[in-house]
Amino acid sequence: MLPWLGIALVVVVLDQLTKYWIHQTLTYGQAIEVLPFFNLVLVYNPGAAFSFLSDQPGWQKYFFIVVAAVASGWVLYLLARHPHKRLFCFALALILGGAIGNLIDRIVFGAVIDFVDVHVAGYHWPAFNVADSSITCGAALLILGSFGKQEDGTLPETAVK
Repeated sequence: MLPWLGIALVVVVLDQLTKYWIHQTLTYGQAIEVLPFFNLVLVYNPGAAFSFLSDQPGWQKYFFIVVAAVASGWVLYLLARHPHKRLFCFALALILGGAIGNLIDRIVFGAVIDFVDVHVAGYHWPAFNVADSSITCGAALLILGSFGKQEDGTLPETAVK
Protein backbone atom coordinates (compact mmCIF):
# COMPACT_ATOMS: atom_id res chain seq x y z
CA MET A 1 0.00 0.00 0.00
CA LEU A 2 2.96 2.31 0.57
CA PRO A 3 3.60 3.08 -3.14
CA TRP A 4 -0.02 4.13 -3.59
CA LEU A 5 0.13 6.40 -0.56
CA GLY A 6 3.36 7.84 -1.98
CA ILE A 7 1.59 8.71 -5.24
CA ALA A 8 -1.26 10.33 -3.30
CA LEU A 9 1.29 12.32 -1.28
CA VAL A 10 3.00 13.55 -4.46
CA VAL A 11 -0.37 14.77 -5.76
CA VAL A 12 -1.13 16.56 -2.47
CA VAL A 13 2.29 18.24 -2.42
CA LEU A 14 2.09 19.35 -6.08
CA ASP A 15 -1.46 20.58 -5.55
CA GLN A 16 -0.65 22.55 -2.42
CA LEU A 17 2.59 24.02 -3.82
CA THR A 18 0.84 25.27 -6.97
CA LYS A 19 -2.04 26.71 -4.95
CA TYR A 20 0.37 28.40 -2.54
CA TRP A 21 2.28 29.93 -5.44
CA ILE A 22 -0.91 31.19 -7.10
CA HIS A 23 -2.26 32.49 -3.79
CA GLN A 24 0.99 34.41 -3.17
CA THR A 25 1.34 35.65 -6.74
CA LEU A 26 -2.15 36.74 -7.79
CA THR A 27 -4.96 38.70 -6.22
CA TYR A 28 -8.51 37.35 -6.27
CA GLY A 29 -9.87 37.42 -9.82
CA GLN A 30 -6.57 38.49 -11.37
CA ALA A 31 -5.72 36.62 -14.57
CA ILE A 32 -2.39 36.17 -16.33
CA GLU A 33 -2.50 35.05 -19.96
CA VAL A 34 -0.09 32.18 -20.52
CA LEU A 35 -1.34 31.09 -23.95
CA PRO A 36 -4.19 32.40 -26.13
CA PHE A 37 -6.45 29.68 -24.67
CA PHE A 38 -4.97 29.36 -21.17
CA ASN A 39 -4.84 31.77 -18.23
CA LEU A 40 -3.75 31.53 -14.63
CA VAL A 41 -6.42 33.06 -12.39
CA LEU A 42 -7.04 33.04 -8.64
CA VAL A 43 -10.59 32.07 -7.72
CA TYR A 44 -12.13 30.47 -4.64
CA ASN A 45 -14.77 27.80 -5.15
CA PRO A 46 -16.90 27.12 -2.05
CA GLY A 47 -18.90 24.55 -4.02
CA ALA A 48 -18.03 21.31 -5.76
CA ALA A 49 -17.31 20.53 -9.40
CA PHE A 50 -18.49 23.24 -11.79
CA SER A 51 -19.25 25.41 -8.71
CA PHE A 52 -22.15 23.14 -7.72
CA LEU A 53 -23.73 24.58 -4.53
CA SER A 54 -21.30 27.52 -4.50
CA ASP A 55 -24.18 29.97 -4.06
CA GLN A 56 -25.29 28.40 -0.77
CA PRO A 57 -24.83 30.30 2.53
CA GLY A 58 -21.95 28.19 3.89
CA TRP A 59 -23.27 24.81 5.03
CA GLN A 60 -21.73 23.20 1.94
CA LYS A 61 -18.22 23.74 3.37
CA TYR A 62 -18.90 21.28 6.16
CA PHE A 63 -20.82 18.95 3.88
CA PHE A 64 -17.91 18.72 1.42
CA ILE A 65 -15.39 18.29 4.27
CA VAL A 66 -17.37 15.28 5.51
CA VAL A 67 -17.79 13.89 1.98
CA ALA A 68 -14.04 14.22 1.29
CA ALA A 69 -13.10 12.63 4.62
CA VAL A 70 -15.49 9.69 4.14
CA ALA A 71 -14.40 9.21 0.51
CA SER A 72 -10.73 9.28 1.56
CA GLY A 73 -11.42 6.65 4.21
CA TRP A 74 -13.21 4.47 1.66
CA VAL A 75 -10.32 4.83 -0.81
CA LEU A 76 -7.83 3.83 1.90
CA TYR A 77 -9.95 0.76 2.64
CA LEU A 78 -10.00 -0.18 -1.06
CA LEU A 79 -6.24 0.34 -1.36
CA ALA A 80 -5.66 -1.96 1.62
CA ARG A 81 -7.97 -4.64 0.16
CA HIS A 82 -6.60 -4.60 -3.39
CA PRO A 83 -2.91 -3.62 -3.19
CA HIS A 84 -1.85 -5.71 -6.20
CA LYS A 85 -4.40 -4.35 -8.69
CA ARG A 86 -2.02 -1.78 -10.09
CA LEU A 87 -4.27 0.24 -12.41
CA PHE A 88 -7.10 0.25 -9.87
CA CYS A 89 -4.80 1.36 -7.05
CA PHE A 90 -3.04 3.96 -9.20
CA ALA A 91 -6.43 5.46 -10.08
CA LEU A 92 -7.47 5.41 -6.42
CA ALA A 93 -4.18 7.03 -5.39
CA LEU A 94 -4.82 9.89 -7.82
CA ILE A 95 -8.34 10.32 -6.46
CA LEU A 96 -7.11 10.17 -2.85
CA GLY A 97 -4.41 12.78 -3.45
CA GLY A 98 -6.87 15.11 -5.15
CA ALA A 99 -9.50 14.67 -2.46
CA ILE A 100 -7.00 15.42 0.30
CA GLY A 101 -5.62 18.43 -1.60
CA ASN A 102 -9.06 19.97 -1.90
CA LEU A 103 -9.95 18.95 1.66
CA ILE A 104 -6.97 20.95 2.95
CA ASP A 105 -8.25 24.02 1.07
CA ARG A 106 -11.74 23.67 2.50
CA ILE A 107 -10.39 23.42 6.04
CA VAL A 108 -7.90 26.30 5.65
CA PHE A 109 -9.79 28.70 3.36
CA GLY A 110 -13.39 27.50 3.50
CA ALA A 111 -13.22 27.05 -0.28
CA VAL A 112 -11.05 25.37 -2.89
CA ILE A 113 -8.41 27.45 -4.69
CA ASP A 114 -8.79 27.08 -8.46
CA PHE A 115 -6.40 28.66 -10.94
CA VAL A 116 -6.38 26.92 -14.32
CA ASP A 117 -8.58 28.83 -16.79
CA VAL A 118 -8.99 27.20 -20.21
CA HIS A 119 -11.04 29.10 -22.77
CA VAL A 120 -11.93 29.14 -26.47
CA ALA A 121 -13.73 31.87 -28.41
CA GLY A 122 -14.80 33.65 -25.23
CA TYR A 123 -16.17 30.49 -23.58
CA HIS A 124 -14.40 29.52 -20.36
CA TRP A 125 -14.27 26.06 -18.82
CA PRO A 126 -14.80 26.37 -15.04
CA ALA A 127 -11.45 27.03 -13.35
CA PHE A 128 -9.78 24.00 -11.80
CA ASN A 129 -6.56 22.91 -10.07
CA VAL A 130 -4.07 20.03 -9.79
CA ALA A 131 -6.30 18.16 -7.33
CA ASP A 132 -9.29 18.39 -9.68
CA SER A 133 -7.15 17.13 -12.57
CA SER A 134 -5.89 14.24 -10.47
CA ILE A 135 -9.42 13.24 -9.44
CA THR A 136 -10.58 13.42 -13.07
CA CYS A 137 -7.65 11.33 -14.32
CA GLY A 138 -8.20 8.79 -11.55
CA ALA A 139 -11.89 8.49 -12.37
CA ALA A 140 -11.12 8.12 -16.08
CA LEU A 141 -8.62 5.35 -15.31
CA LEU A 142 -11.22 3.55 -13.18
CA ILE A 143 -13.67 3.70 -16.08
CA LEU A 144 -11.03 2.67 -18.62
CA GLY A 145 -9.90 -0.19 -16.41
CA SER A 146 -13.43 -1.51 -16.13
CA PHE A 147 -13.43 -2.30 -19.88
CA GLY A 148 -10.23 -4.34 -20.03
CA LYS A 149 -9.03 -7.61 -18.61
CA GLN A 150 -8.27 -7.88 -14.92
CA GLU A 151 -4.65 -8.45 -13.91
CA ASP A 152 -5.44 -12.16 -13.47
CA GLY A 153 -6.64 -12.33 -17.11
CA THR A 154 -10.35 -12.44 -16.38
CA LEU A 155 -12.86 -9.87 -17.56
CA PRO A 156 -14.24 -7.41 -14.98
CA GLU A 157 -17.68 -8.20 -13.62
CA THR A 158 -19.19 -5.18 -15.40
CA ALA A 159 -18.00 -6.52 -18.78
CA VAL A 160 -19.58 -9.94 -18.19
CA LYS A 161 -23.10 -8.70 -17.41
